[in-house]
Amino acid sequence: MNFYNDYLKEIEERKTQGLHPKPIDSAELVSEIIEQIKDLSNEHRADSLQFFIYNTLPGTTPAAGVKAKFLKEIILGQSVVEEITPQFAFELLSHMKGGPSIEVLLDLALGDDAAIATQAGEVLKTQVFLYDADLKRLKDAFESGNTTAKDIIESYAKAEFFTKLPDVPEEIKVVTFIAGEGDISTDLLSPGNQAHSRSDRELHGKCMISPAAQAEIEALKAQHPDKSVMLIAEKGTMGVGSSRMSGVNNVALWTGKQASPYVPFVNYAPIVGGTNGISPIFLTTVDVTGGIGIDLKNWVKKVDADGKVVRDENNEPILEQVYSVETGTVLTINTKTKKLYNGDQELIDISRSFTPQKMEFIKAGGSYAIVFGKKIQTFASQLLGIAIAPVFAPSKEVSIEGQGLTAVEKIFNRNAVGVTPGKTLHAGSDVRVTVNIVGSQDTTGLMTAQELESMAATTISTIVDGAYQSGCHTASVWDKKAQANIPKLMKFMNEFGLITARDPKGVYHSMTDVIHKVLNDITVDDWAIIIGGDSHTRMSKGVAFGADSGTVALALATGEASMPIPDSVKVTFKGSMKEYMDFRDVVHATQAQMLQQYGGENVFQGRVIEVHIGTLTADQAFTFTDWTAEMKAKASICISEDATLIESLEIAKSRIQIMIDKGMDNKNQVLQGLIDKANKRIEEIQSGEKPALKPDANAKYYAEVVVDLDVIAEPMIADPDVNNADVSKRYTHDTIRPLSYYGGDKKVDLGFIGSCMVHKGDMKILAQMLKNIEAQNGKVEFQAPLVVAPPTYNIVDELKAEGDWEVLQKYSGFEFDDNAPKSAARTSYEKMLYLERPGCNLCMGNQEKAAKGDTVMATSTRLFQGRVVEDSEGKKGESLLSSTPVVVLSTVLGRTPTIEEYVKAVEGINLTKFSPSHIKLVK
Repeated sequence: MNFYNDYLKEIEERKTQGLHPKPIDSAELVSEIIEQIKDLSNEHRADSLQFFIYNTLPGTTPAAGVKAKFLKEIILGQSVVEEITPQFAFELLSHMKGGPSIEVLLDLALGDDAAIATQAGEVLKTQVFLYDADLKRLKDAFESGNTTAKDIIESYAKAEFFTKLPDVPEEIKVVTFIAGEGDISTDLLSPGNQAHSRSDRELHGKCMISPAAQAEIEALKAQHPDKSVMLIAEKGTMGVGSSRMSGVNNVALWTGKQASPYVPFVNYAPIVGGTNGISPIFLTTVDVTGGIGIDLKNWVKKVDADGKVVRDENNEPILEQVYSVETGTVLTINTKTKKLYNGDQELIDISRSFTPQKMEFIKAGGSYAIVFGKKIQTFASQLLGIAIAPVFAPSKEVSIEGQGLTAVEKIFNRNAVGVTPGKTLHAGSDVRVTVNIVGSQDTTGLMTAQELESMAATTISTIVDGAYQSGCHTASVWDKKAQANIPKLMKFMNEFGLITARDPKGVYHSMTDVIHKVLNDITVDDWAIIIGGDSHTRMSKGVAFGADSGTVALALATGEASMPIPDSVKVTFKGSMKEYMDFRDVVHATQAQMLQQYGGENVFQGRVIEVHIGTLTADQAFTFTDWTAEMKAKASICISEDATLIESLEIAKSRIQIMIDKGMDNKNQVLQGLIDKANKRIEEIQSGEKPALKPDANAKYYAEVVVDLDVIAEPMIADPDVNNADVSKRYTHDTIRPLSYYGGDKKVDLGFIGSCMVHKGDMKILAQMLKNIEAQNGKVEFQAPLVVAPPTYNIVDELKAEGDWEVLQKYSGFEFDDNAPKSAARTSYEKMLYLERPGCNLCMGNQEKAAKGDTVMATSTRLFQGRVVEDSEGKKGESLLSSTPVVVLSTVLGRTPTIEEYVKAVEGINLTKFSPSHIKLVK
């Protein structure tokens, strides 16, 4: 097979899309390219040289292995290429980051040729992506008296790979670009419906914002060649939602700097700003790429002479502009004074953007280099028997005498590494922590695989208790894109050591279960730290952080993550739920009551919500923790009663056993290990040795919210408010309205029950409602389509065993068939019930869609513009979010129900109930 000719054909195809040749990861293709380079008369020799030098992916890609070996041949004089001198070959190796390149450099550095060894040693001193096997080779050589090894290790102990990097410039000039008004979701930067192309960085970059915006950014760059373009969310928060790594990659592609002249379309150092700051998860990703995120605070609430906030006729705070950041404004970031300037005018203090840790990330071009650099310095110092030189900023350790610990502070104290022994850490501390559970999802997984390859990782860290690769975001349509990407991803992750939704060998049935549900099940410790490649990684056991694909890769490779301990907001409940209410209404009411209690300020943003849920099992409580992503919280922790936690762990054990029975466990018996850990945790609780996690009575919180269940009188709906005159108020998740607001006459075009926000109980509610409606009306007729996607296969199995699935089948006009999955997305819907394959379905927006301009009533989490439904020419698409019973009734009626219709329809139905705990949930 001629791989090069196939590559030329692909290049011609890409030209029609305005794209450059795709970066090469194939060993076979690079091997052909090398043969053509060696053949001085080959017609493709000149292009082959360009592809080899400038277009071959580094790290542990198959292509990198072949490239590194050929460069070794050149350095040793075994191959002669006029255009690639031995010196240039060393330079190319220095840009390959790790894996095969490190192996080659070690071969040369520890070889017999002294001159070559010295050169190789000098390159190795600049490298940080070394793993245990690499360090062992250095250690063995050092202990054998090898002088080059000694020289390298002494350099590592001094951290010269960091200290010899250029300092961060004191002044960074930027020119502003308003990317949008209001909250900017990552869907604007990396749309979900383009998820298939995320690993093809140049192609995916074409989808950021719009072609017009891209042209405007290019024009700004041309007008201001000495400045960086700063993307801004005016009157909003930058980067809410998911798809963070691909969003930051796109921003860096259009506005950042090229990481290496020999690696195409990998840029770093993006600069972003937001009136209300940067979403915490997005900011972490900006740090990964050595960028800068700034909380601009350029609009503030207007106050009167008495200092009270001035409000408009809708009781909304009136904002006043402190300074302008309109597109084209030239500003100066001073990294020394840590302030933002317009000319000589000081605008705002931005010291939070330039902590000592962030300054290191900026200097090193990203956080990975710092994490690995610290590891190498520690190794070298221990080998030399010397103290670790204070090169890096020490972990920030905040300890307050006499102050108790919140739940998240307790978890961080248990998992912290590299901190002062015996020191108690409080919020504000910035530490490294071990990670227990890691999740990778399928539309970002290919990027995670790329990140693992780029940092030369080949196997999962032994620190990690369990890790899972999902297939849920691509479950609904098994099209050519999915067929090309997903098997490749599953094979990579399976070999890396993850439990994978699909078996590369085809032994067990493919599982498209929603990733968050699986992670919720495999988390078997309420003291765990979980990292997942999705913003809804919000488990109801332990504390979970949604992360970009790079942070997920780092957690998989090292078993660690670095982050500050966040402040917490305590949420408790009083009163009782009305019989006709569902727990989803309590979740929405929490958001509404919080905003009301704090005058419109979202005290949840960027903090951990410590919810004292007490009596709800992990399955049901997940509805709350999942929604905290839309509250803009950094994470959420459920405080449970002992008996409730034990019940949740028993459920988790049964779900994990199902996975084992399917044949999903690996050679290391990870899943069985999790069951063993769950049993141990249950024993600890039952014996009183270690009760369920609870905060201290004297813990300090940023804020406390008390949710009054008594005042929740009707179903609550999160409304995108698409026609709000203030653009910044649209699509924010902050507009929570009672059902009666719509007067029973708002047309509903489509209903959706599914995604991570529903549990088994929701499916049973659906079945019960259909039976209720038939009993009341004699039949069930849908006036709008209803799409149902159960979150997991085990829920389907349980519903079948209990008779509910049969009820759903009775009323459905379509039922998924795993033996014949859809190969194309549905473009229109009939007025009937669709039983879809378990997975994300409409919520993700990358496959199934509502018709443009539809009003959708959904249990989903996403009301972002264009995600579930796009705008039509004449009407804006709306994704209203509500409880399962509201969705069901809205599709039967074809409109929003009145409160009277709703109460009648749910009569006698076992809705998801919640009663506040009567046990004191503090230690």
